[in-house]
Amino acid sequence: MRSDQRQRPTFVFVHGGSSNARAWTPLRNELALRGHRSYAVDLPGHGDAAGGPAAYHHQTQDRTALLHETSPMHGVTLADNAEHVVGVLRRLAGHGPVVLAGNSLGGLTLTAVVNAAPDLVHRVVYLSALCLADPAQLTEPWDVVDDGLLEAAVARIAVPYEAPGDPGVVRLDWRRAHTDPEAFAVLKEAVMADASDALFRHFLDSLDADENHGVMEPAALVRPEAWRRVPHTYVRLAADRSLTPAVQDFMIRKADELTPDHPFDVHTLPTSHVGYVSRPALFADLLTRLT
Repeated sequence: MRSDQRQRPTFVFVHGGSSNARAWTPLRNELALRGHRSYAVDLPGHGDAAGGPAAYHHQTQDRTALLHETSPMHGVTLADNAEHVVGVLRRLAGHGPVVLAGNSLGGLTLTAVVNAAPDLVHRVVYLSALCLADPAQLTEPWDVVDDGLLEAAVARIAVPYEAPGDPGVVRLDWRRAHTDPEAFAVLKEAVMADASDALFRHFLDSLDADENHGVMEPAALVRPEAWRRVPHTYVRLAADRSLTPAVQDFMIRKADELTPDHPFDVHTLPTSHVGYVSRPALFADLLTRLT
């Protein structure tokens, strides 16, 4: 390997809730065209290896099975997510520095990885991702006006999942939006308003049914002793209607209050919550400048 290639970082991407490694393909393709290596993680219980719930993938869904079938997220914890990503980083470490980036719920895993293995992370980048610095953020209402659309949008496709032993698992029938124009419209407005309907339909088909929101736990909180050792960037997404700019700014402020001597490096892009899917060149431009 040429010395200049070894100096270029490998970008490692961590997906958000109900998503998987496939979501990063447009951005990874854009980075490849610019000569950059990247790796997209499937967190435990997600993506091609998860294999379920099988009923979700049938052409004609068995609704009874979808209500009861055991989730591939059963028993998955934030520690499992962090351990999986740290294992990836260890394997990549011999190829040069690693920039760890993630979106949405994946931000909790980013923080847990930095807490566990700061020496493996050259820079961490939150792309409109959850970053929690205050224990009160886990238990109390946030002091910010949140007019995000995602909670109400996903309520339209929620499945009353009844499998025992999975208190943190939420099951969503994303494919219902293909036959429910109202659900399609509100989900698109919340998640990917800056894309064509065709691209959003493709994105819906890539999503996983299940997610474990039990990862909102104390291990997801920023630990100052590790945080100060890793440069951290927050990329605000100005047209995000899921994790709104006001909520993003609140998280940035709380993290900066924890370590005022080591604040976020903040940038803004004019995209939706998953703009890296619909407008990958903007993200590739920014990520490559950060290195």
